Amino acid sequence: MKIHVLGSAAGGGFPQWNCNCANCKGYRDGTLNAKARTQSSIAISDDGIDWILFNTSPDILTQLANFKAMQPARAIRDTGIAGIVLMDSQIDHTTGLLMLREGCPHELWCTDMVYQDLTTGFPVFNMLKHWNGGLNRHTINIEDGKNSFEVSKVPNVRMTAIPLLSSAPPYSPHRGNPHPGDNIGILVENLRNNKTLFYAPGLGKIEDHLKPIMENADCLLVDGTLWQEDEMIIAGVGDKLGVTMGHLPQFGENGMLNYLDTLNKPRKILIHINNTNPILDEDSHQRQILKEHNVEVAFDGLEFEL
Repeated sequence: MKIHVLGSAAGGGFPQWNCNCANCKGYRDGTLNAKARTQSSIAISDDGIDWILFNTSPDILTQLANFKAMQPARAIRDTGIAGIVLMDSQIDHTTGLLMLREGCPHELWCTDMVYQDLTTGFPVFNMLKHWNGGLNRHTINIEDGKNSFEVSKVPNVRMTAIPLLSSAPPYSPHRGNPHPGDNIGILVENLRNNKTLFYAPGLGKIEDHLKPIMENADCLLVDGTLWQEDEMIIAGVGDKLGVTMGHLPQFGENGMLNYLDTLNKPRKILIHINNTNPILDEDSHQRQILKEHNVEVAFDGLEFEL
């Protein structure tokens, strides 16, 4: 099973176009040892030809152009996208669907809550009907025992949806009233060797039902949005805490690192890195802390196999 990171940043990417925080300004000035990053998305394949795309960021066209395998050129019009899986209905994970309109119809998997948001508050499904019928939607169930699914063109890869505690986006009809299915993690299993990846770019709390999944996974690709709870406030770019945005920070008494330290089996990789996060600076003290804890930071173009 091949995993390719198309984008590793949080919403807005890095550097963010309108931001002059220490990280963004330092990158533009050439004084920060960091890599530019597009908004988060990954692709997974069994054979390296047909791929499952997880989320479609506004940067999708750049990401596809930078990943040769996504254009196998088997026909006049072609793509390596065999299916699309949406983890939530956030704008930085779904806007790219509009950029893929020429390739419609696409096979797409999402929960009922995500489908509701994308047919009402942000009606992407409705809009894309005008391009060859738009999106062929498949339901992701989140009920116990019914939440596994497969993409037919990508054999030997099975996915299981795991509900996560989160909030719906501002345009959702049930904003402020969280529902199961607003945000999911995905356990991806290679049926050839039983190796597993747990992918959760938006993780607000490590709930009890997640612990056995994370403990037994071979690799974790999880939320690295913020280093500390009040990071946005300290950086002067916002007034929200991490918990308010549905993201568990890495550092602090109840931070992600403390839990990851208890896990011996999985490879640990952070993704969905916000532009304010000091771990973007590869020379930072915070980046050194991650190394000491055997935690990696995803970057655009990272590839590995399970």
